[in-house]
Amino acid sequence: MNTKAKPGSVLKNLRLANGWTLSEVSRRTGLPVSTLSKVENDKMSLSYDKLARISRGLEIDIGVLFSTEGPAAPLSLVTGRRSITRAGEGRVIETEPYEHIYPATDLLNKRFVPIVAEIRARSLSEFSELIRHPGEEFTFVLEGTVELHTDLYAPVTLEVGDSIYFDSGMGHVYLSAGPGPCRVLSICSGEESQLIAATRGPEAAAAASDAGESPAPPTVKRADRRRAGRS
Repeated sequence: MNTKAKPGSVLKNLRLANGWTLSEVSRRTGLPVSTLSKVENDKMSLSYDKLARISRGLEIDIGVLFSTEGPAAPLSLVTGRRSITRAGEGRVIETEPYEHIYPATDLLNKRFVPIVAEIRARSLSEFSELIRHPGEEFTFVLEGTVELHTDLYAPVTLEVGDSIYFDSGMGHVYLSAGPGPCRVLSICSGEESQLIAATRGPEAAAAASDAGESPAPPTVKRADRRRAGRS
């Protein structure tokens, strides 16, 4: 059964449970108080890099932000974990440039984050700034033509079946460069569970300002079979 993603509500509950003020969460994550307030009140959506900032700053698995439960216990050394996401399932975060479908959100303390993304943006002008988050990212084109822009390389065009692996600390955005739908599978190394603690440092406080972010209310909907998988 599909469930709606409500990271803002989870963030608020987590903040109140820990006795944190919005200012304290802002200090930990590097996100402005105004942005956090809008997120908690479901008036602003979050891109992956901002979700990653919150998970690093609060030292939680990014999956916690999609869960109705609190943070899980520390990751044990026992292996054998698995999570199955059926076609049409997954948590969805929708922004103007992208629609992100997050599979396996029931599995916490992941070492990487899988994302199926529908790319809608067609111009750099649709972004207030390039996206960046610590770690590495692998992207495989499922449908359409993708144009990847970064701050260190010339734009590169990727067709169906092409893939790219890059340092996600480098500023980057994906654009749809074809006439039809554009979808990719991205695997991001997240600073979650023990990795979060290992990367804890002043970078959150020095994170780029979000002043140019659009305040448009987010749209949260179910992942359908056409986008989340082929039946």
